[in-house]
Amino acid sequence: MKPMNRPRLGTRVASGHISSCSNQRQAIWAVGHIGRRSQERQTRVSSQQRIEEPDTDLTMALRSGLCRLLVNPQRAVVVSASRSQGTAATPKWETEKETVKRPKAPKVQFNWRDALDLEGLLTEEEIMIRDSFRTYCQEKLMPRVLLANRNEVFHREIISEMGELGVLGPTIKGYGCAGTSYVAYGLLAREIERIDSGYRSVMSVQSSLVMHPIYAYGTEAQKEKYLPRLARGEILGCFGLTEPNHGSDPSSMETRAKYNPSSRTFSLTGSKTWITNSPVADICVVWAKCEDGKIRGFILERGMKGLSTPKIEGKFSLRASATGMIVMDEVEVPEENLLPNVSGLGGPFGCLNNARYGIAWGALGAAEFCFHAARQYTLDRIQFGVPLARNQLMQKKMADMLTEITLGLQSCLRLGRLIDEKKSCPDMISMLKRNSCGKALDIARQARDMLGGNGIADEYHIIRHVMNLEAVNTYEGTHDIHALILGRAITGLQSFTVDK
Repeated sequence: MKPMNRPRLGTRVASGHISSCSNQRQAIWAVGHIGRRSQERQTRVSSQQRIEEPDTDLTMALRSGLCRLLVNPQRAVVVSASRSQGTAATPKWETEKETVKRPKAPKVQFNWRDALDLEGLLTEEEIMIRDSFRTYCQEKLMPRVLLANRNEVFHREIISEMGELGVLGPTIKGYGCAGTSYVAYGLLAREIERIDSGYRSVMSVQSSLVMHPIYAYGTEAQKEKYLPRLARGEILGCFGLTEPNHGSDPSSMETRAKYNPSSRTFSLTGSKTWITNSPVADICVVWAKCEDGKIRGFILERGMKGLSTPKIEGKFSLRASATGMIVMDEVEVPEENLLPNVSGLGGPFGCLNNARYGIAWGALGAAEFCFHAARQYTLDRIQFGVPLARNQLMQKKMADMLTEITLGLQSCLRLGRLIDEKKSCPDMISMLKRNSCGKALDIARQARDMLGGNGIADEYHIIRHVMNLEAVNTYEGTHDIHALILGRAITGLQSFTVDK
């Protein structure tokens, strides 16, 4: 039997189907058609006991080529298989331009020292101010603080050094002050409290509790007289609000100011306690209740008759700063020393809000020091043949520390921007003062525990931060008082007093 004269597979498939494979669907159809044609051909050959190897090889080759087309449909293959007088035309291949490869974005590395890139949110000026002050704190204050804390000594020259750097009253514009942003002020507080909360307290009182009320509530003559000298650190101030019998309840203060029309003076009598800087202060901003029942501020100068500022001895917190009392026994204060532009508790509270904002930043600076010190200690300390830092419990504690510090700093930054934009309110400051102080104290305690017995040695510095933060968590509004401030903001209900 003669072989069947069949059309050559290559001719019909190439001209009838491959040239029409301009998209994926047509290509799939072409492969299926080739398969069916091949099966028909094999059936006929089987019945005739004939197998043509060339056709089978060609089928497999075409299948392979079309499969490659489906894998990469962007590469279009156009085969010209038209025949002219029995001669096959030469196939031509056209390819699209290769897709331009985009460079891969660099892999972001986690920076545990700045987990959410606080640095990238600061201005160049803020970074410059922070870095300059950081250098001063590390090179000038850190070498002093160990013995200052042991011996309970405040080095008075520190305030002059700060004045030379321009970090006193930094947010005030004019009068020899820097006029920086509130974010920059917060960064300064953070850097100095890495060293010691007592040092930050000195700076905070000078800037927020002495210079701020003179700037905000004083006369132009008072501003010109006091602010430039305070900014240079030539004189040191203190702030008197808390009394022996009235801490969280300043409205019940007992200090009285009686006006004398003949001499045009006020006679102040009373006492204030737990006053930072008072034993060495040159001036005191004191709040007293006048005869009309309104609370007003006065500027008292050292040397006034009846004024004394005894030191409080034996404190185990903030030992590198001086803390004392203000005792007034009919101190005659000239009328021109009255701060005329405020009355009521809004005056001292405005000062305290300024200071509390700085505390929110500063407390986290102390927490950062404790976290970094504990991390390094556990990396260096070998127990059971491995670093302590390899212990799961240690890593869990450090993860918690990092998280709280990072979230706290981002919140402080946001609050600082809101203050600069004049979009803040006191409740925001209370929330962050409370959060930063509470979290910082917890972190310091955990860090001390991670050092074991060495944690109570002052040469490791952590126990000093623990003791300091106990006071920071209490002064300028205790942890619980700020909770009540927030509770009032949340509910609209006053919980400080109960109606009788």
